[in-house]
Amino acid sequence: KKRLTTQDVILLNSFIFGTRKESDASKSNQKFKSYDKETVQYILKYQKINNLNNVQTAIYFKISRNTLAKWKKNFLS
Repeated sequence: KKRLTTQDVILLNSFIFGTRKESDASKSNQKFKSYDKETVQYILKYQKINNLNNVQTAIYFKISRNTLAKWKKNFLS
């Protein structure tokens, strides 16, 4: 690809690093993540297709369930 989206980076990161137990350093870096509109819509679509609740989706994508609720309010309303 000529241009990587945020979604591509997340996918590549999971391929490279796998699903290891998180260290304290990586937990503190969670607050510095940012998502573009395209990736937010992908995450919300993934949640709907797979019939997941906010907690399950948040664990899968390693984001806050409150963030998901905010996205749903802003993007699906």
